[in-house]
Amino acid sequence: MAARGLGLFLASTGMAFNGLLGSTNLYTYSPPPPLPTTFFNHPSENLSSASPQQVHISSVGEDKMRISWITTDSPTPATVDYGTSPGVYNFSATGSTSSYNYMLYISGDIHEVLIGPLTPDSVYYYRCGSNPSREFSFKTPPAQFPIKFAVAGDLGQTGWTNSTLQHIAESNYDMLLLPGDLSYADVYQPLWDSFGRLVEPQASQRPWMVTQGNHEVEKLPVFHSKPFTAYNARWHMPYEESGSGSNLYYSFNAAGVHVIMLGSYTDFGPGSPQYQWLQADLGKIDRKTTPWTVVLIHAPWYNSNTAHQGEKESVDMKTAMEEVLYRARVDVVFAGHIHAYERFTRVYNGKADNCGPVHITIGDGGNREGLASNYINPKPDISIVREASFGHGQLEMVNETHAFWSWNRNDDDEAIISDSIWLRSLSSDPACEMQK
Repeated sequence: MAARGLGLFLASTGMAFNGLLGSTNLYTYSPPPPLPTTFFNHPSENLSSASPQQVHISSVGEDKMRISWITTDSPTPATVDYGTSPGVYNFSATGSTSSYNYMLYISGDIHEVLIGPLTPDSVYYYRCGSNPSREFSFKTPPAQFPIKFAVAGDLGQTGWTNSTLQHIAESNYDMLLLPGDLSYADVYQPLWDSFGRLVEPQASQRPWMVTQGNHEVEKLPVFHSKPFTAYNARWHMPYEESGSGSNLYYSFNAAGVHVIMLGSYTDFGPGSPQYQWLQADLGKIDRKTTPWTVVLIHAPWYNSNTAHQGEKESVDMKTAMEEVLYRARVDVVFAGHIHAYERFTRVYNGKADNCGPVHITIGDGGNREGLASNYINPKPDISIVREASFGHGQLEMVNETHAFWSWNRNDDDEAIISDSIWLRSLSSDPACEMQK
């Protein structure tokens, strides 16, 4: 076991076997108030129209990275120069440039370049468009355990978002998973640019893997009938490589983890392209090489908050797909949408089930709409922890059999663990053999 994973395992032993069932460190507090959306300008006022802005990266396969950035009002080549030392670029790659219109808004030039093959767990330095004014760096994810994911949903761009991002930055994560609702632009397209500037310091250094939420739909009858225009143009995920026909659902491997991103706001019923793709994707997983399977959705299938009850994206998608995930022995399902935190026990068909996934709602990243503070009482037995506060989660796969989940509340000055649980992979549990 690598040093980081061993250290985590030993340091956490005291709470671990509170542990396989979970432990909490929650106390009475006053929920923080909502904060307005803040328009973020770039901290440097000396950027030219050819300077790369809104830089973010995403994993493509297990040894490539997609570099994305935007320039304004100046033709710039879609090239990335990169190497393993600052200022020394031994490699170069060329990609494509696009843009989109949304009513009267015309985006800047959106550049995408695929680079690699890359060495795992290594730092690379790069510049975009051969522009010497800004050098960036990123670290590739490890190829073996341990691997740490930061998980945050419903980010938005408020003071609470800043707090979330600051805590995430201090966590030394390998990859960020975001279950929908990114910018909260809600058809005002300059807020997409603002969001890109806000997250660039982190999204340019670690791969951000996202799926869409309701705030990404941005469909306006008569005025703009095509949904997900900005999301698909700005956040190109590796759907092609996973055999998906849509940027709204895809999968990828990271170390020994198979991550599936599903679309709550595109067709998901039996016979739909997404449903058929999901069945095929789950059927290809080799749990000997990828013993963990994690799924992200936006609208949660389990929810004891009074917010967003009875929505078809939750109820109908659960009806269509829950058994598919259960039979494949998915380990964890993350969701957003509810602006609060809630962790359920392993569950299937509304009841505790040791072979079902743990469902976790993590829609508390910092949105402008405030927290969902009202819960259904009495608390269902399957709901273990629920709290309306802003925060983020960390999921560290320590090895093939054990992972450590923690939730960190923002209103702690430091990233203090407020809920935690040790998980055992279902692929290692003899009582939970895969079902066909």
